[in-house]
Amino acid sequence: MSEQVILDKYMKRWFKGFGKVFIRFCLLTMAGWATLAILFSNLPGFLRPWIAGIFAIGSLVALIGRYNSRRARLGFLAAFATVLIWWLFMPPSNNRNWQPDVALLPWADIQGTRVTIHNIRNCDYRSETDYTVRHYDRTFDLAKLKSIDLSLVYWGSPYIAHTMLSFGFEGEGVVCFSVETRKEVGEAYSNFKGFFRQYELTYVVADERDLIGLRTNYRGEQVYLYRLHESADLVRRVFLDYLREINSLKDRPEWYNALTANCMNSIRIHTAPYNPDARLDWRLIVNGFIDEMLYERKAIDTSLPFTELKKRSLINERAKGLDKSPDFSQRTRVGLPGMELNR
Repeated sequence: MSEQVILDKYMKRWFKGFGKVFIRFCLLTMAGWATLAILFSNLPGFLRPWIAGIFAIGSLVALIGRYNSRRARLGFLAAFATVLIWWLFMPPSNNRNWQPDVALLPWADIQGTRVTIHNIRNCDYRSETDYTVRHYDRTFDLAKLKSIDLSLVYWGSPYIAHTMLSFGFEGEGVVCFSVETRKEVGEAYSNFKGFFRQYELTYVVADERDLIGLRTNYRGEQVYLYRLHESADLVRRVFLDYLREINSLKDRPEWYNALTANCMNSIRIHTAPYNPDARLDWRLIVNGFIDEMLYERKAIDTSLPFTELKKRSLINERAKGLDKSPDFSQRTRVGLPGMELNR
C-alpha cells in the first residue's frame, strides 16, 4: 500500500473523528443554552430548577450516555426546538411593577421642525438609591440641533463601558439618551441574565444632571465625554431615529439582550444607516476601546495624542457638586478637547 493511500485513509479518519467531536460539542452547547434559558425564564420559580435539571440530564443521556443513538439525538433536537420556539415567543411587556426611575416611558411628538419630548427624566439624587423621581417636557427646534456627544462610562473593567449619546441644541440645552434595562422593583442587573430575556429594553431620555451626574457623583464611575465630529444632517437623522425608537417602545416593548440589543449595539443600529464609515470593528464588542476606534477614524478630536485626549476628556472632577446646577452641561464641557468643533 502506497504512502499516499495510507495518508488519505488517515486524513479521512481524522476528519471523520473531528466532525463527530465538533457536532457533539455543538449539540452540548445547545443543551447548555436551553438549560439556562429554562432556568432564567418566566416559568414559576419552583418549577424552573426541576425542569432545567430534567432537560440537562435528558440531554446528557441522549448525547453522551449509554443510550446515545440516532433516535435519542433526534429526540434531543425536538426538545431543543420546543424550548427555542417557546423562548422566542416569550412576550415582553410594558405592564410590570417597575422601579420608579424607569416606570414612566419617554415619547416624542414631532411636528415639522418642532419636537416635543415628554417625560424627560431629571431625578433629584441624595444617594444612588435615595432619590426623588422628576420628569419634564421640553420642545426643541431641529434647526438648532448643533452637536452630538458620546459619554463612555467605566464601572470596573477597562474593556467594557456603558455608552450614552447627548444631543445639543443652540440656546435650548442638551438631552441625553441611555439604552438600559427596564428593571422591576427588587430586581438587580446581571450580565448573565441579560442573555436570556430577563429584562425589557428601555431608552432613558434625561437631563445630563441625571444620567451623567448619577454616575460621576453617586456611583463613583469614570465618565469620559467626547464631541463626535459628524455632519449636521447625520446628527439630525440619528436624533430622529432615536425619537422613532422611543415612540415604538412605548407601544411595542422589546427585550434587552446583553449581546445584540445593548447600549453599544443600539447606537450602531441608529447611526449605521447614515454613516458611510460604519464598518465593523472588534471594539464595537469590547467597547471600552470605542474611543480609540473613533480617534483612528477621526470622528473625535485628533489635535492631541490619544492618551492625552482621553486623560483630558475625563469629566468626574468637573461634575463634582454640579448635579443640581442648571448649567451642568455647559460647565462640564468648558475646555474639553474638540467641543468647539462641528462639521
